Amino acid sequence: MNKLLIIFFLLSANVFIKSTYAETWTLPPSGVDIFGQTKTIKVSSKDTLLDIARQYDIGQAEILLANPNVDRWLPEDNDEVILPSRYIIPNVDRKGLVINLAEMRVYYFPETQNGNKPVVITHPVGIGRMDWITPLGTSKIIEKKKDPTWIPPKSLQLDRIANGEQPYPSIVPPGPTNPLGKHAMRLSIAGGSYLIHGTIKPFGVGMRVSAGCIRMYPEDIESLFNKIPVGTEVRVINEPIKLGWLFDSLFIELHPPLEEDQEKYQDYEQKVIAFINDFLASQGDKRMQDIEIDQEVLKQAIHEKSGIPVLVSRSDIENTLAINP
Repeated sequence: MNKLLIIFFLLSANVFIKSTYAETWTLPPSGVDIFGQTKTIKVSSKDTLLDIARQYDIGQAEILLANPNVDRWLPEDNDEVILPSRYIIPNVDRKGLVINLAEMRVYYFPETQNGNKPVVITHPVGIGRMDWITPLGTSKIIEKKKDPTWIPPKSLQLDRIANGEQPYPSIVPPGPTNPLGKHAMRLSIAGGSYLIHGTIKPFGVGMRVSAGCIRMYPEDIESLFNKIPVGTEVRVINEPIKLGWLFDSLFIELHPPLEEDQEKYQDYEQKVIAFINDFLASQGDKRMQDIEIDQEVLKQAIHEKSGIPVLVSRSDIENTLAINP
């Protein structure tokens, strides 16, 4: 089938599914690592960027990076706001839950059943602060609780006392003051002390706000809670640089590194170049020979770190741009 027809089909299928289930997309076939659709909307001065982010299931940092010239609190009437809802799938196995700390986003690849098309579901998340880092590694969901009770960890209580704050109650029952919200899923990592949960402070989603747990918008965790079975694999990664194919065209998606990684990424441009070379080398000699990187486009992408996939290869550019939303 012609590539353009294939991509047109994928985009049509994605739009249909997304209109029914927020942030649910047809999983691209082999050779395609990109899904979703970047859009531009006009906004009212009554809306903050944070309101718009939640409305369109985007994290706070995501929408600010994509719109650096729009006032987050007081946008002008008819300001154009980019909705960065196009993504490169992380370069890991497409199964279970994948949480990329650098982009503060979770990807869920449910098992395909009854001959249905495979899908990918994605949502923004809040992650641990610099002094309460969300641990990397592979674990699994070991427990699910609706209307959970929260027992604040001793370390968090001591931290509040040290900062002159009133400690939390020893037990917080379910209800409107429970920081876990209405849904929580426990991870096997670190003795089961980390959760994926909702929140009573949704504006913190897409930011570094937690004591290490993964926070989600209440509507997002409710949706995932009903889909994810106990035992689902969870992989936490930290990849500020992502590369992916759209057939013969190479895209890059760049995010600012986390604060604790600033020294590691001090020369961000060299890190990106080395990452691209290693990635292409892993694809085989033919890929290395056929792909030419547009250096000017790459430099601009490195400068912006917008979190939006950018076409950086010169091969087949005209055909790719014709379907790039």
